[in-house]
Amino acid sequence: MLELLEKTLLAGMGAVSLSQKKTEEFVQELKQRFNVSEEEGKALLDKLKDATRDNQKKLEELAKEEVKTACERLGVVTMEEFDKLQKKVTKLEKQLKELGK
Repeated sequence: MLELLEKTLLAGMGAVSLSQKKTEEFVQELKQRFNVSEEEGKALLDKLKDATRDNQKKLEELAKEEVKTACERLGVVTMEEFDKLQKKVTKLEKQLKELGK
C-alpha cells in the first residue's frame, strides 16, 4: 500500500517543492488518510524531495544542452572560442607592429 502511495505521489508531485508548513500538513494528512506513521510520512517526503531535486537537475542539464545546440545552429561562438580568437588577434596586432618598425 505504501509503495503504491509513494509511486502515485511521485508521479503527481513532479518538480514541486514543499515548505516546512506544507510538509507538516502533508504528513498529518498521510497519517489520517492512509494510517501512515509520522516516521513513514517523513521518510516518504524525504524521498519525494530527493526525486524532485534529481528531476530539477536533469531538467537544468537538458535546458543547457538545448541552449547549446540552438547557439551552435545559429553560429554563436562560445566564450572559449571568443577568448581564443581575441588572443590570436592580439598576437597578430603585435606582429604587425613589429613589422612596421
